[in-house]
Amino acid sequence: MKYEGHNPVAHVAMFFLFVLPTLWQVLTGFAMYAEAGDKDALTYQLFGWVIALFPNTQDLHTWHHAGMWVLACFVLIHVYITIREDIMSRKSLISTMISGERMFKDDLP
Repeated sequence: MKYEGHNPVAHVAMFFLFVLPTLWQVLTGFAMYAEAGDKDALTYQLFGWVIALFPNTQDLHTWHHAGMWVLACFVLIHVYITIREDIMSRKSLISTMISGERMFKDDLP
């Protein structure tokens, strides 16, 4: 099959390895920011519930740090797979990002 974008498995992987960890980073990051501020501040009112999910704030920092590693590893693997797929497969990826036009190698004359 010819997909213009990502295939369905890639959509699921992007959701679980990029969207959810990014949301996690935003929530835990604002919670750590709220923790350092005043309890009457808007950030504490909005994100204080995230602090309450952890037994202590060190756990919050540790899980935020782990989320950063998930995203960093995802980016490295994603770049590797993109370059490898551009070389090995029949569709263009890197040149599509530059030119904006998708080409399939088996469609060439």
